[in-house]
Amino acid sequence: MNKYLKESIFWILILLPLAYLATIWKNLPAQVATHFDLQGNPNGWSSKNSLIYMIGGLGIGTYILMLLIPKYDPKKKIEQMGKKYYTLRIVLTLFMAVISCYILYSASGSKLSSNTLLMLIGALFATMGNYMQTVKPNYFIGIKTPWTLESEDVWRKTHKFGGRLWLIGGLIIIILSLIFKEGHILGISFIIITVIISLVPVIYSYIDFKRTQSSR
Repeated sequence: MNKYLKESIFWILILLPLAYLATIWKNLPAQVATHFDLQGNPNGWSSKNSLIYMIGGLGIGTYILMLLIPKYDPKKKIEQMGKKYYTLRIVLTLFMAVISCYILYSASGSKLSSNTLLMLIGALFATMGNYMQTVKPNYFIGIKTPWTLESEDVWRKTHKFGGRLWLIGGLIIIILSLIFKEGHILGISFIIITVIISLVPVIYSYIDFKRTQSSR
């Protein structure tokens, strides 16, 4: 695929929420909901003008960040990932576009079940977990601990373990979102799962590093 055509896909995804914002602009109140709790209820408001910067910033900020990361990777491992890194960029840009549309839909006065948002986050976790198992050692993407950065073998094992954990955690969030209605049980479950998949791989990397060191 042509390089410019590949990059144009990102800009289509970035501009879609802004196009949606343009269609609902006249119907938006002066103050709109821009922050929501785990039950989907608004708990933060801003001027509707802030939506332009918020929505534009999410998409453009993600695009620029992911574009620059490979250039500053000392080991140049990210560049070697090729299509896999391009896929990651697509996934994150698409997720930001969906979240932006969710925010705009809610800001317009409509309410979308928070279960839908948690399902989207669960799908992102599962996708990232599947992707994580293929990430090569680098300073920007992945489970970056002193122990994974010290040993490529620890990096590989940690990302294989952590990737599976993220995949399972994401699927569990999706299943719980389908089973439970909005409420504290679902919100607490989401927080617990997020903490587990974030902290357990870090602990695993330390244990595996120590085991590797003691076996020498």
